[in-house]
Amino acid sequence: MKKNIALVTGGYSGESVISYKSAKTIFENIDKEKWNCYLIDIHPSGWFYENEQGERLPVDKNDFSISLAGTKITFDAVLIGLHGTPGEDGKLQGYFDCLHIPYTSCDAATSALTFNKRYTVAVAAFAGIPVAKSVHLFKKNPLPASEILQQLQLPLFVKPNNGGSSLGISKVKEAADLDEALDKAFAEDDQVLVEECISGREFTIGVFKTKGEIITLPVTEIISQNEFFDFQAKYEGASQEVTPANVATDIADKIRAEAVKAYRVFNCNGVVRIDFIFNESAQKPYLLEINTVPGQSAASIVPQQVKAMGWSLKEFYSALLAECFQ
Repeated sequence: MKKNIALVTGGYSGESVISYKSAKTIFENIDKEKWNCYLIDIHPSGWFYENEQGERLPVDKNDFSISLAGTKITFDAVLIGLHGTPGEDGKLQGYFDCLHIPYTSCDAATSALTFNKRYTVAVAAFAGIPVAKSVHLFKKNPLPASEILQQLQLPLFVKPNNGGSSLGISKVKEAADLDEALDKAFAEDDQVLVEECISGREFTIGVFKTKGEIITLPVTEIISQNEFFDFQAKYEGASQEVTPANVATDIADKIRAEAVKAYRVFNCNGVVRIDFIFNESAQKPYLLEINTVPGQSAASIVPQQVKAMGWSLKEFYSALLAECFQ
């Protein structure tokens, strides 16, 4: 008997537009002979299942169920395709834990931790994974730009501390530009991370677990036409993504080793994508961030890496779902 799977999408942040694109790719590649898949839109106006006729039917949040033609449908597992809050920050995971419904992502604690960029790099550094020097700022307790510049050396990256999709990020080369960059980041979040810029090549790698084994996907090199891998570069074609990366074997091995280490240190589950800068002079990769619900749209990196590994997306999503029942 096929299991019922809820594919959750949408969300309460600006990343919802990417969530809908990811859900489209996932839904088209779910093996319908193995799974009954229901698309659930978690929207600020409510939680809905949309049927093939376009009708939006409410989700009962008491037990995360829907009613179809008088029949109550409950779910055996949840495939999380929702970027940003509440699908990537641990809130939904905690809800599903309370209902004892398994899901294809990191647990609530790991999701909340990795959604916070500063806490991520702090834990990584504690585990011996190289990270950039940084300062953590709070809107309620701001730090003057002059004090930040006493602690960090230009150039700097200024980014919202929570969230993804490269929204609100600036690269600051001149001290006079720091206040404007802070305002831009604080417009997206009430916490901001200011990091020293690590020079080098940018790589990203998907990591997932299947049958208890941690597997690394092929490494991708990101070559941005812009100053860095911003929203335009990420989603509007202003970057070149080379998969598998044209990189020396020893460099790729170092990236894979740090990625597996991070997956273990952070107790990850499902597929995550980990971003690194490889600094040539230090000859080591610096961890930038961990994405616990990486994009799955047609243009996204993880689907590229899955195909480069020789798997179909149908096989990949089935492997993620099967892990829920191990």
